[in-house]
Amino acid sequence: MQIVGKSVFRTLYTPAKRSRKGQNGVLFVVGGSEKYHGAPLLAAKAASKIVDLVYFHSPAQLNHEILAKIKGEGDCFITIPAEEVFAVAEKSDCMLVGNGLEVNGENKLLVNLLLKMFPSKKFVLDAGALHLAEKKFLRPGVLVTPHPLEFKALFGVEASPAQAKAQAKKYGCTILLKQVFCFVTDGKTLAQNKNGNEGMTKGGTGDVLAGVAAAFACKNPLLLSAQAAAFANGFAGDRLKKRKGVYYDADDLVGEIPLALKKLGG
Repeated sequence: MQIVGKSVFRTLYTPAKRSRKGQNGVLFVVGGSEKYHGAPLLAAKAASKIVDLVYFHSPAQLNHEILAKIKGEGDCFITIPAEEVFAVAEKSDCMLVGNGLEVNGENKLLVNLLLKMFPSKKFVLDAGALHLAEKKFLRPGVLVTPHPLEFKALFGVEASPAQAKAQAKKYGCTILLKQVFCFVTDGKTLAQNKNGNEGMTKGGTGDVLAGVAAAFACKNPLLLSAQAAAFANGFAGDRLKKRKGVYYDADDLVGEIPLALKKLGG
């Protein structure tokens, strides 16, 4: 088994000095509900530190109202109404689907329709989408980021590193399995990420991880994106622990991500 290390950042995409807006990643975040309106916001905020543009759509109107207020702080998010979802999906480099998304019939239709209509597009599926996506749509362009219960809901088997590799091979997708330590596999290789700490058990840290992974995926292969995101997230958490102990939250983690990436050379 491989160990994820700083070396993954040697080949990670970095913006060219003369690049223009949109050339360094366009991400479309689809998620949120009235109950879990903070989850997609954390993911989008983390991603906005890395890519040029972050679009956001939620079936819950409340999320649009929240992000409309956030836009006053900067031009980081572009909220998208339902009638523009497929047009924005077409021009995005990657779609992050599922953070805070309610598990219901309407959202099941939306998730699987996106996967069906854009078979050549990169997807990162997290949280609610892992309970909604049909396995027949998993493929090499899809990264799933489950914790053990979500893994079982999606694949029907208990989570383990060996099962993650087996399921990734079976469906051709990439899996970032979130346990005490994260495991990343494309069905061919299996790597363990060993940084991070107990302060990262707080709600929202997984949404930050998904946002970073999806941002990287806009301009990098999914396997590299998942490995780099796992390491960067844990590295940022370890930096926070040195200063704050375990007394930090997901918002702190979002703020630490750029500093961690600068230190890592990403």
